[in-house]
Amino acid sequence: MQARRSLLRTAWAAAAIAAAFGSGAQAAPTVSRLTPPSELFRTSGASAAPVIARFLPQQRFDLQATVRPDAGQTITAVTFSVDGTPVAGTVDLVTTGLVSGLPAGTTVATLRAYTNATPGLHTLTVSATQSDAATVSSDGNFEIVGLGKGSVVKNIIFFLGDGMGAGHRTAARIAQGGVTQGRVIAPLAMDTFPYGAQISTASLNSIVTDSAPGMSNYVTGNKAQNNQEGVFPDDTAAAFDNPRFEYLPAMMHRLRATRTGIVTTSDVFDATPAAVAVHTANRGAGTGIVDQFFDERNSNGLYVLMGGGRKWFLPNPTTCTGIDPKCGSAGSTANFNGSARAAGTDYVLPASLASAWGVPAGVSDPGRDLIAEFVGAGFSYAPDAAGLSSAPITKPLLGLFSLSNMNVALDKLGKRRGTSTVVDNFGFPDQPLLPEMTKKALDVLNYKNKKGFFLLVEGASIDKQSHNEDSDRVIMETIEFDKAIGVAKNFALANTNTLIVVSADHENGGFAVIGASTVATSDLVTRSTSGAGTGAAGPRGSNGGVPVVGTYDNAKFPIYVKAADGYPQSMDPDGKLLVGYGANADRYEDWLTNALPLRDSQQPGNGVAPLSSFPANPINQDTAGGFLVTGQTSEAVAAHTANDIPLSAYGKTAKNFHGTLDNTDVFFLLSRAAFGGKAVP
Repeated sequence: MQARRSLLRTAWAAAAIAAAFGSGAQAAPTVSRLTPPSELFRTSGASAAPVIARFLPQQRFDLQATVRPDAGQTITAVTFSVDGTPVAGTVDLVTTGLVSGLPAGTTVATLRAYTNATPGLHTLTVSATQSDAATVSSDGNFEIVGLGKGSVVKNIIFFLGDGMGAGHRTAARIAQGGVTQGRVIAPLAMDTFPYGAQISTASLNSIVTDSAPGMSNYVTGNKAQNNQEGVFPDDTAAAFDNPRFEYLPAMMHRLRATRTGIVTTSDVFDATPAAVAVHTANRGAGTGIVDQFFDERNSNGLYVLMGGGRKWFLPNPTTCTGIDPKCGSAGSTANFNGSARAAGTDYVLPASLASAWGVPAGVSDPGRDLIAEFVGAGFSYAPDAAGLSSAPITKPLLGLFSLSNMNVALDKLGKRRGTSTVVDNFGFPDQPLLPEMTKKALDVLNYKNKKGFFLLVEGASIDKQSHNEDSDRVIMETIEFDKAIGVAKNFALANTNTLIVVSADHENGGFAVIGASTVATSDLVTRSTSGAGTGAAGPRGSNGGVPVVGTYDNAKFPIYVKAADGYPQSMDPDGKLLVGYGANADRYEDWLTNALPLRDSQQPGNGVAPLSSFPANPINQDTAGGFLVTGQTSEAVAAHTANDIPLSAYGKTAKNFHGTLDNTDVFFLLSRAAFGGKAVP
């Protein structure tokens, strides 16, 4: 009898275990990711706030979940519901091409291009069934933000000073406008904007953002992960299949038939320009990025695209010989391939994504001649400043002024003034300045255009030169950027139905004006070759000698004389302003303008002469003075910071920009300008 009771207890226990856990190690499938992201899902229902994902009425976005089955089982069905109502549409179940480390049978389920027109907080539920009929459900949430009432703005111009914080603006103001008796003599153009705000810049996965989410967040209303733009993270390995969310310029084009313009001093594939039109989990996938600009032009409204980056448009291979106009004058005795197109950075979209979003699926085609395709589609093509000047305003415009990033303002001005040959070394001696590019873009976008436009203008190398801790190039870049803002302000004065917003994606370097030189430039030159380091005769001075870095009263008011072109004649006046960095790498400092910029690894000719002889990192230049500034980071260059950054606004609805805002808040203010009180169709 006792033995029989023992057997029964054993049977009941086994049955209970089987009921609770099935035949595998888990009781049911589990949902390890639910998109859009939410605190409700992340905390397993413990917290519904803050709301992470926010959208406009009718803004398109993808729904996705990653579901892990029990061992030996498969996921057979996944459904999405919003507020208890199943979402219509096809749910794709993908089990291959996933990131490593996931259990066998893991399934990524996606429903593309969902929209919701009802303002308010909504519950998103995913329900999954596996092959043994076990089920699982998980909840998340998202918000649809109503537009409210307000004026509709025809044109939106968004200026993005990449990496530009308050310190960058301060330095540019001092160098360009001057200060006397504590008052600014002439303000920057951006300083004249009557409204402003303070912006926090964190990405989805870090307090310190990179440029991809730093820009994407402004024009989607949602946080992207570092290195990603226009997409949420997922568990697939491919770079172009992630869950998308719609950009404001694309939504404006879809609902208002507006035009989109992108102007940058960087390579056009770079994070900021791509993060107003391109959807990718890899900001470095240049071939697919530039192809997507063109392939999806009917969706993103692309009408003007200008900057560097010709290497992505030239068929691979393209040999730069020094006389081939496709490469400018780059090449010659050390021939190199000027094309960076490659199958590994190209894209092919899943058929379901292409169908739902109404875009081409793409193809891997490194031999593609993308310039010819733009021209064939009706675009004018400008290869240099002369071509830009003569380009008609009656057609859409492509301008590609270098193989990769354009040269910076200091070096472009040096060529125009006959004092520098740096741009010749890169093979593109006739590059336009950003104000010239901005003026042409506005003329083209506005020509016979009753619908309006969205224009992004990026001062890209404020960031790149801050990374390089090249302070004088940083300041000149910021001045060039501000002059482009002045061009846009003049446009807005003549076209009053225009909003201009100036901001940054993040701050770079902890850039700070620490004071000014107490010695003549000739003395700095002597100290720069002294080898004395922090000694009395070195670039820092003091230790019983003269303290070169003048702080407080010793900083006085630096005076920069302007040349006929409107920029400072020299960045090395006596008593020049001096800059320090809070997120710096190790560098040698002598406070003087560097004759050469640092090497740019993105240039196809970086590995051959003369570019191969340029200094590689901040620690490789200004060494003769012996003044080593030890950095807080172990990186080779300065790093982004989490500092808030300033925003300035001008024009129609500009008064709505005030207070302390998250960068995603800016999207909804821009959207209210774009759609006003009108009901979105």
